Amino acid sequence: MSIPYVKMNGIGNEIVVLDLRGRPETVTADAARAIGAQEPFDQLMVLYAPRRPDTLAYMRIFNIDGSESFACGNGTRCVGTRLFQAGVPSPCFVESRAGILRIAQADNGLVTVDMGEPHFAWNDIPLAEPFADTRAIELQIGPIDAPILHSPSVANIGNPHAIFWVDDVEAYDLAAIGPMLENHPIFPERANISLAHVTSSDTLTLKVWERGAGLTRACGSAACAAAVSAARTRRTGRKVRVTLPGGDLVIDWTAENRILMTGATEFEHDGLLPDVIFEPAVA
Repeated sequence: MSIPYVKMNGIGNEIVVLDLRGRPETVTADAARAIGAQEPFDQLMVLYAPRRPDTLAYMRIFNIDGSESFACGNGTRCVGTRLFQAGVPSPCFVESRAGILRIAQADNGLVTVDMGEPHFAWNDIPLAEPFADTRAIELQIGPIDAPILHSPSVANIGNPHAIFWVDDVEAYDLAAIGPMLENHPIFPERANISLAHVTSSDTLTLKVWERGAGLTRACGSAACAAAVSAARTRRTGRKVRVTLPGGDLVIDWTAENRILMTGATEFEHDGLLPDVIFEPAVA
């Protein structure tokens, strides 16, 4: 028996949506890797039956290497698009390991997801040692007197993020330095690594090495982390347009300390997965 899936993208962030509500199968790390071998993705969004009456589903998120993520804003927007296409009224709510996520239809076919509150304390990110001010931590690569990159801002938006402020995101080989920084000892749970160039008081350009996925055309939680960190360091205001290789996201860090992320989604194709990938099933 085959199990249907949908391939989508959120401004280039490659997403597979797998709806297992009402089905007995489950996804393990091995299953996620097997699915990725058949249908490559940045994130796999798996919907299970809701655990709370005020939500439509319980959602788990896997990276291509089988590791699990707490948050994926672009993937959540893709899930929202599918739910709205199925007739679900806007807004709707899904539960993830990051908490309850509110998804709403915006203008011009765009979708907004409430990513929740940012976390800046060193032990919430988490970091391996205390830092009183996480707007700029002591971390650098290259010669001590002339580092290539240094003093990133750090934040947790469901996942750990480090943002290096640069004048040109293309001036660095992020594919080469990303893995080293992702796995740096300062990040006990690894981290998403971003290069950010502030281009005005309400715009910035971003390039991301994503934990468990690698160099990616878009990362929603990284865009949120860069936006709130830019505002926190007074580089921008609280609402910015973030340009990634795959497209633009609008990030609004509200006065209520919520992060709203708005952007486009795109259907690519659907397909079928062999159920042997999911064995053994659980009831």
